Amino acid sequence: MTYDELYAAIQSYTEYQFPDTYLADGSLVNSETQINTIIKQAEQRIFNTVQFPSLRKNVTGTTTLNNKYLSCPSDFLSVYSMAVIDGTGAYEYLLNKDVNFIRQAYPTPTDTAIPKYYALFGPTTTNDATPVITDELSFILGPTPDAAYSVELHYYYYPESIVDAADGRTWLGDNFDSVLLYGSLVEAYTFMKGEPELVSLYNTKYQEALGLASRLGDGLERSDAYRSGQFRLPPLPQNNGVK
Repeated sequence: MTYDELYAAIQSYTEYQFPDTYLADGSLVNSETQINTIIKQAEQRIFNTVQFPSLRKNVTGTTTLNNKYLSCPSDFLSVYSMAVIDGTGAYEYLLNKDVNFIRQAYPTPTDTAIPKYYALFGPTTTNDATPVITDELSFILGPTPDAAYSVELHYYYYPESIVDAADGRTWLGDNFDSVLLYGSLVEAYTFMKGEPELVSLYNTKYQEALGLASRLGDGLERSDAYRSGQFRLPPLPQNNGVK
């Protein structure tokens, strides 16, 4: 499903053209802006609910001596794994802990070593004379790095919205268009303050499509016994004709 197809489908299903609306401050919100917001809200809801293996990526960075913080990528959604690479090239995978655990376990700046733990920390506060809180997240490491280590972050990310895609196509629209459509209709009818029966109908269809997308996205419909962890019985011995 392309952006144009989704846009037209929302108007067709709702039988509503989303006329231009003026906000309390007098600013104009046109039809396109309203529908684009609905689509982006649906996408965010989907990606916050289901983590698709196809939407993971790796990035590498470097710790700073005596600095326990690492910046998050701008498209960061959630962590899959984080590893520190030591001087021999060996990977030391960090354990996810609560921020308070790390602060209590390593309370002083002199608690330095190769990191063992990480926690999501944020939003970030700038070091300016007048500190400013930003929307950026960061990681806190424990212990504080005692050297400049390479770090590999494997994470789920927010992909580009179908609204912003140059060709009007995205991975979600190409693979799970029903989830995107029904998710957008739920957002649209909520915006329109539509009839509860219709909101319930499309929410049911959305949940069904989302459940299937989750299974297919996780590979459960295409997995074998070795990948899914299914219990396996040993093969029966051959009797070679002996009764």
